[in-house]
Amino acid sequence: MITPWLTETIERLRKRGIDVEVMAPSYRGQHQQVSSGVRVHRFRYAPAGLETLTHDQTVPDRLRDHPLYAALLPGYVVAGSIAAARLARSGGFDVIHAFWPLPHGIFGLAARGVARVPLVSTFFGAELRWVTRQLPYLTPLLKAIIRRSDAVTAISNHTAGEVRSLVPAANVVRIPFGAAIEAPETATNGGAHASASEEYRLLFVGRLVERKGMELLLRAIAHLRRECPVSLTVVGDGPLRPQLERLASGMRIEESVRFTGYVSVEELGRLYSMADAFVLPAVQDSKGDVEGLGVVLIEALTHGIPVIASRSGGIPDIVRDEETGLLVDPGDVESLSAAIRRLRADPDLARRLVDSGRQHVAKTFSWDVIVNDLQALYEQLALQPGTVSSRHGA
Repeated sequence: MITPWLTETIERLRKRGIDVEVMAPSYRGQHQQVSSGVRVHRFRYAPAGLETLTHDQTVPDRLRDHPLYAALLPGYVVAGSIAAARLARSGGFDVIHAFWPLPHGIFGLAARGVARVPLVSTFFGAELRWVTRQLPYLTPLLKAIIRRSDAVTAISNHTAGEVRSLVPAANVVRIPFGAAIEAPETATNGGAHASASEEYRLLFVGRLVERKGMELLLRAIAHLRRECPVSLTVVGDGPLRPQLERLASGMRIEESVRFTGYVSVEELGRLYSMADAFVLPAVQDSKGDVEGLGVVLIEALTHGIPVIASRSGGIPDIVRDEETGLLVDPGDVESLSAAIRRLRADPDLARRLVDSGRQHVAKTFSWDVIVNDLQALYEQLALQPGTVSSRHGA
């Protein structure tokens, strides 16, 4: 699943006594189901063999890689809108929450019109840039969804600014999402594993796409290998993996770089525990997309690992330069190499950054904080005049 944090959000809301039901697209003919006690209402939008627009990729990524999938969009929007209205008509919901508001905000508006309950729209950034850069004729629709939502949330200050650039009067609340895996409270790596003569172990976790900046990290590794022992473990997969593996081989660093593909939660925890530093060298890609937040940085800090990342997208919400980590300019291999070299040479700095970073994450990005903010928003909306508080729907 490409959104494990959403599953975590739902589970934590349920533990608060909030009844959540999910409407989602079918995947290869899937029908209604109950997953971990949550009712999932799936809508069909094409013959089973063609229902592959979602699940293993986001819709914008799918359409960028395979433009012919755009033929499925009209059926997706119509079927989703009908299903949302039908579900809302069944009653009992206090709040409708639409994630990725284009196209799902259309579903939300359809449900809102039938049930006459508040609509929350949550933006991640990629869908905003997808519309404004690739599908500008849909911008009026996007603005209408923002204006007609009763509340608008964004995962980062950067994304909130993008929403306000479209609708300056929009009241946008920042509510991020949390780490997909949690670290034990005893995790205190602090980048102190490697001595000056030992191999310095770097970790990257994420999808291997252009905006992650992995080519830069490989070039930094090649540069650093000339002066000190350093290795990189790359967790994740994606369309650029073959190209990145060829690049590593061409620079003769393949023995220092290990591509693991996707791993289990247990194995990922083990890899976090072994790392000396975590690196996310994100860039703006050729389509204009940037990192929405960088939740893997939250995971790294909670595991007690110092982080180095680019000053890009929503990353500065997590990484405050010289306070909770080190920020480098996007696309600057020399700056990235220097930051890695600096952390390796200064374990005290690494530990200070980790201590401050973990405190920042606990205050801002912990699941308790996130769920508290969501619950408060739902309760505020559900108690508005004209609504009936019987249960919360999302």
